[in-house]
Amino acid sequence: MKLLIVESPTKAKTISKFLDKTYKVESSRGHVMDLPKSKLGIDLENNFQPEYVVPEKAEKQVAILKKLAAKADTIILATDEDREGEAISWHLLTALNLKKQKIERIAFHEITQKAIEEALKNPRKLDMGLVDAQQARRVLDRLVGYKLSPLLWSKIRRGLSAGRVQSVAVRLIVEREEEIKAFKKQEYWEISTELEKDQKKFEAKLWKKDDKIYKKLDIDNEKEAQEIEADLKKSKPVIEKIAKKEISKNPPPPFITSTLQQAANNVLGYSAKQTMMIAQKLYEGVALEDKKAVGLITYMRTDSLSLSNQATSEAKRTIAKLFGAEYSLEKPRFYKTKSKGAQEAHEAIRPTFPSKDPESIKQFLDSKQYRLYRLIWQRMVASQMASAQIDSTTIEIKADKYHLKASGSIVKFDGYMKLTGQKNEDNLLPELAENDILKLNKVLTEQKFTQPPSRYNEASLVKVLEKNGIGRPSTYAPTISTIQTRGYVEKDENKKLFPTEIGTVVNELLVKHFSEIVDYQFTADVENDLDEIAENKKEWTKIIGNFYKPFEKNLKMKNKEIKKEDFQKDLGRKCPNCGNKLIEKFGRFGKFIACSNYPECKFTEKTKEDQAVEDKIIKEAGDKSGKIICEKCGSPMNVKNGPYGPFLGCSNYPTCKNIKKVENKIGVKCPKCGGDIIEKKSKKGRMFFGCSSYPKCDFVSWNKPTGEKCPNCKSPLVHKPNNKIVCSKKDCGYEK
Repeated sequence: MKLLIVESPTKAKTISKFLDKTYKVESSRGHVMDLPKSKLGIDLENNFQPEYVVPEKAEKQVAILKKLAAKADTIILATDEDREGEAISWHLLTALNLKKQKIERIAFHEITQKAIEEALKNPRKLDMGLVDAQQARRVLDRLVGYKLSPLLWSKIRRGLSAGRVQSVAVRLIVEREEEIKAFKKQEYWEISTELEKDQKKFEAKLWKKDDKIYKKLDIDNEKEAQEIEADLKKSKPVIEKIAKKEISKNPPPPFITSTLQQAANNVLGYSAKQTMMIAQKLYEGVALEDKKAVGLITYMRTDSLSLSNQATSEAKRTIAKLFGAEYSLEKPRFYKTKSKGAQEAHEAIRPTFPSKDPESIKQFLDSKQYRLYRLIWQRMVASQMASAQIDSTTIEIKADKYHLKASGSIVKFDGYMKLTGQKNEDNLLPELAENDILKLNKVLTEQKFTQPPSRYNEASLVKVLEKNGIGRPSTYAPTISTIQTRGYVEKDENKKLFPTEIGTVVNELLVKHFSEIVDYQFTADVENDLDEIAENKKEWTKIIGNFYKPFEKNLKMKNKEIKKEDFQKDLGRKCPNCGNKLIEKFGRFGKFIACSNYPECKFTEKTKEDQAVEDKIIKEAGDKSGKIICEKCGSPMNVKNGPYGPFLGCSNYPTCKNIKKVENKIGVKCPKCGGDIIEKKSKKGRMFFGCSSYPKCDFVSWNKPTGEKCPNCKSPLVHKPNNKIVCSKKDCGYEK
């Protein structure tokens, strides 16, 4: 018997369908060894050697694999071909005590019969460079987390933690928020004209005055704008120059991990974590018409843009079949990988079978799988389609001392845009010739103001992390998920990321006292070091040693230097119980007021903000006596704070454990049933709006309803970014 081990049960199930009965395919169900949870698990005196143990959750599966391995003649390690997968294979050797059996390591980038059979013919040795790179990352992150977290506990509050890459991501979000707060808007005016020739109208924008080209902020007051408007109205516009050129527009490259996460977030609204979970299922296998599961996309953790010859050949045939031979390429189009040290996989993310267009397999996929597969399929197939050919025209117009400019284009051949669905024309211009005199219909002046930088959403955060060399394909999604889970970052109603108060405070401490940990260049340099370890160019223990010695020295110094009082506010009041001073400090669910003599004195009270929230809740939900009574035992209900905000808990706790949610009404009635619309939070912490009568009424909206109805279709109007009010019905298009 040959025992083939992969990471996941789904993957095992798919691969088993491709092999005969001489193979037994089983999964490790993830990592079988890891650092212990209860202690550091790194021998600081012995070259940072890690102490690996079998986690409790993996013990049962390891026992099953040991029994199977004892009966097998050959063990085939078929985990993913990246650092994480290589480390799992390495740990399997130890956990299963594999010594006597023949060991083979195979790798593949898609789960198809041909790919598996090819991999089995070409086994390789375990790549210890990849193993060491993963080990170095794990040890480095453990040292940062386990050494810094206790300091945060002792100085700010218990339960806080610091992470190497996560802390840098939080810093980016905090600094963006500071930019937004510090932003001062500037006034500017845009001026354009409506011109006409032979009863055909077109727009031309103010370009320059004499030889001075106007920049965005040059016209910064209404008086100047009105003077220009008056001058233009007196002018006689004449075409001075017409420039025409043919532009060849190439399609974007196929997806890598970062660009897939960005596109899925921008186009489909999926989080990075959600995108990777759906992609994992598509990669591991979906049962199609013959009930036989097959991987539909290649490995989704990659920073390579290359495509196999087989894939480009199949894409060419598919393009010719679906769109015609003129849309296919004579030779494949290849893209140069820009990412430094791209080695996580050998191909871009693509459909394993380009001939399987999304519509042909839609019935076998759930809606989210279908939408993501369609995104991947379109991007890869489009990358092998003919370029679009566009005729571009630019017209320069003289209006006395002013110059205007108009531009337009027409698509002569849509090429790849036939698949991606881009518009075929943009601002068509009438037939014009140099020295033509134009009719000026009107001058349009519009006052505008510069806008502050936008908060990051998940897509733009992934983009800036990648640009700065922070993290690698496998780290983007868990990084963004972790900083939200830890409560350092939240999402606003527009899915934009903003720092919480505790996230800002932790970032301030790290930037001030551990600047190297959250330094962008340092974090990028670490990634480069890990790449060189993977390529066997550097020794991992030396990299860790170079980091840890100065880090440990600074940590000891900062433990003495940083005072707990730095993160507490003296309220200038005395504790009513013991007379010591009262302080405002951080707790698990936000700030609260406590006695400085804790734990001897355990007096606490709510902050003004929390008290105001409590008063509002009691006013809305309380009876005439100003109390909210427990319906189970008749005792008063108290307002308490939890991880999801305030809630009502019985004062007779623990005898009575009754709790109730607090409904935060927004003052708008439900358009379905007339109930109250309230703020809610999803399991992932994202705010949304729903009816208080749920589950009787299922009205829900990600955007805050205004209480008004669309004049076109009578659907609810909702608030959108930049003070926009739009119809909640996507295909309506109404905007107020």
